[in-house]
Amino acid sequence: MAETLEKRWYVLHTYSGYENKVKANLESRAQSMGMKDYIFRVVVPEEEEHETTKTGKDKVESKKTFPGYVLVEMVMSDQSWYVARNTPGVTGFVGSHGAGSKPAPLLDEEVELILRRLGMSSRHVDFDISVGESVTIVEGAFAGLVGKVIEIDQEKMKLRVNIDMFGRETATELNYDQVDKLA
Repeated sequence: MAETLEKRWYVLHTYSGYENKVKANLESRAQSMGMKDYIFRVVVPEEEEHETTKTGKDKVESKKTFPGYVLVEMVMSDQSWYVARNTPGVTGFVGSHGAGSKPAPLLDEEVELILRRLGMSSRHVDFDISVGESVTIVEGAFAGLVGKVIEIDQEKMKLRVNIDMFGRETATELNYDQVDKLA
């Protein structure tokens, strides 16, 4: 079978409720079987759901966005394909047709949409703003205000900015594309 040496995202089908076990097993197998150069990231898409209980307390629960599915960023080779599909709890790859056929990868646009919804990114962006610098907010509720960067999270492509509201500094979390560096 021909190998593609390009990192792509694939979807594994798992037994429902086994998503986190599959993630842990696959990461462990990739490490122990020397596949770290082929299997890079394993993601169980989850979102936080806020709920108010009968007693009035806020309850935050993590819900699977796609129950029974796990995303895997990997280079598709015979070995990596074998390791992933034979991981305990995995029933197969989505997009593979018949025995012995390799699956089709997700489109880059699909992956970016899913990962952004989860607060992650499929690629690391070179961001030329650093902590302590001033930025102008160009989008959202605080558009037009100037703030000072206090924290940067490159994995989630977010930053925390202190803005002056009613004479007090207030921290707010923004996406990279919502700010411009002050000249």
